[in-house]
Amino acid sequence: MDTEGTGLLITLEGIDGSGKSTLHESLKELLADLDPVFTREPGATWVGEQVRRAIKEQIDPVTEATLFVADHAAHLAKVVRPALAEGRLVITDRYSDSRYAYQSVTLQGIVPDPEGWLRAMHNGWTIIPDRTFLCVLPIDEALTRLKPDPQREHFEKREILEKVQNNYLAYAKAEPGRFVIVDAMLPPDTVAKFVADAIRQDQVSGKTKRRK
Repeated sequence: MDTEGTGLLITLEGIDGSGKSTLHESLKELLADLDPVFTREPGATWVGEQVRRAIKEQIDPVTEATLFVADHAAHLAKVVRPALAEGRLVITDRYSDSRYAYQSVTLQGIVPDPEGWLRAMHNGWTIIPDRTFLCVLPIDEALTRLKPDPQREHFEKREILEKVQNNYLAYAKAEPGRFVIVDAMLPPDTVAKFVADAIRQDQVSGKTKRRK
């Protein structure tokens, strides 16, 4: 795993409406005894707030994508790297896989090989998560959990979410050792307990591995 220090980096991914953020909040209570660092992308730093402004104002896709990358860099520098160096458990609501899954869709027809371009921008300095929990559910169900259509952000449209979820599933298939697919149709408490238990196991095995 490409993490630094002795900490463990856990990421929560999934399309909008998958319950990912609810899971993030539930883990704060279930894993409180481990004293994790809970964070998110975008929004953990002031750069992330600018990303959210850019999304709201619907700026061009290239500007939006590069702002997301800038936010990721700031997040790593200010939150993730220092916490991992201290041996902390870091749990983040969205991370680089969100960028590859979403922006590779919004950049289609604008940038040749959008996903390759995005991954190249991260190559050499990002940190690969130790474990990624991917919340998966039918698109129709996800849409019922979102705001009414006129109020949705541009990447919350059906055609975007379908492509994004397919991207996520392709990543999980390519990296089965990192991804854990979570059935987001299960009750939130059931999902949270499953993920919390898995994180505890990862932390124990991760620390044991690093001691060897």
